[in-house]
Amino acid sequence: MHSQPLTLLNNLDVDVAIIGAGPAGTIAASLLHQQGKRVVVLEKQHFPRFSIGESLLPCCMQFIEQAGMLEAVEQAGFQFKNGAAFRYQDKYTTFDFTDKFTPGPGTTFQVQRAQFDKVLADTAAKQGVTIHYGHTVNQVDLTAEPVLYVSDERNQAYQINAKFILDASGFGRVLPRLLDLEKPSNLPSRSAIFTHIEDNISDPAFDRNKILISVHPQHKDIWYWLIPFSNNRCSMGVVGEPHLLKYLEGTLAQQLLTIVNQEPGLKRLLANANIVQECATLKGYSANVSTLATDKFALLGNAGEFLDPVFSSGVTIAMQSATMAVDSLLKQLDGQLIDWQQDYAEPLMKGVNTFRTYVQAWYDGRFQDVIFYQQANPQIKQMICSILAGYAWDETNPFVAESERRLNTIIALCSTTVA
Repeated sequence: MHSQPLTLLNNLDVDVAIIGAGPAGTIAASLLHQQGKRVVVLEKQHFPRFSIGESLLPCCMQFIEQAGMLEAVEQAGFQFKNGAAFRYQDKYTTFDFTDKFTPGPGTTFQVQRAQFDKVLADTAAKQGVTIHYGHTVNQVDLTAEPVLYVSDERNQAYQINAKFILDASGFGRVLPRLLDLEKPSNLPSRSAIFTHIEDNISDPAFDRNKILISVHPQHKDIWYWLIPFSNNRCSMGVVGEPHLLKYLEGTLAQQLLTIVNQEPGLKRLLANANIVQECATLKGYSANVSTLATDKFALLGNAGEFLDPVFSSGVTIAMQSATMAVDSLLKQLDGQLIDWQQDYAEPLMKGVNTFRTYVQAWYDGRFQDVIFYQQANPQIKQMICSILAGYAWDETNPFVAESERRLNTIIALCSTTVA
């Protein structure tokens, strides 16, 4: 059998080539297009396509509005979201995202990403952004101005000459692979098993306006997500270190149902649920890189670093990184000298590292003690609520500016009071 011959297409000259048409890529493309920059987005897949990261944070809404996509998102029929609920054994607590320290939106949506990402991409295309689906970036040359070597599904090849590359390829991590930027995460390896269910929840006390995070009754570093959608369905998943999940037997669906039924609250809540999508697993998902940006490229969202799904920070980091990178990139395209480490990487990592503080403290149990503390100071709860709502870059919030020290102080207070 002969392979299909490579056909060469005409080269393309742009200001910015963006790899990936997910939230980071389309937000960045829209913002650049607004400023008259020539942009092309290259997406390997065709939309709609499945993705996790379905519970948005309110902080995202300001980026969606800046990109001129708010009306489209609001009209798409997504499930309204106003907070997060947490449950461990007989403890249950909620965070209302409108009751927070940081100004800005306090509500958002829970979204099936196949539809959500398509809404953003379609809106960007209507604005005039060029998006090529089914196109793969095979190689890049950064010797001079960036050159991307691309092929489409018919094995037709062409090159894109760009002044800059934004990698918004998510878990595809195109530039980290091509440029050998991959670096191990400092977070332990964890696995997730997940699916979509027709939930058939009849409990009138269940709040569909909030994501529900449940903790395993015996293993506090195993947790579950339940994200209600607007169509009587939910995204359901479990996360844990591989050694805690390895005893599970059977198909992925059987494994997921086995461990879900170990949490009495979920077992009762989902007694009539049906799995409606093939179960999937994601292993060793935490990732890092040696370089986030240079004067020729910047990594956005998961292409740079992915922490953990526990606080739904993925899409927020993606959109935050897109807007921050665009701010620096517009200055560079206008002839200013940009220090990408100082102007982009370090400010971005301040928020990422804030999230990291709380992710690590969640898994060692310290932040769970804070979450379920029954005598919370209202002002402190508002500050923590801001971070859970995505405002991890607000350095007027003491729990952002000094995340580790402030968290340790409040952990000690909770422990002393409980003792």
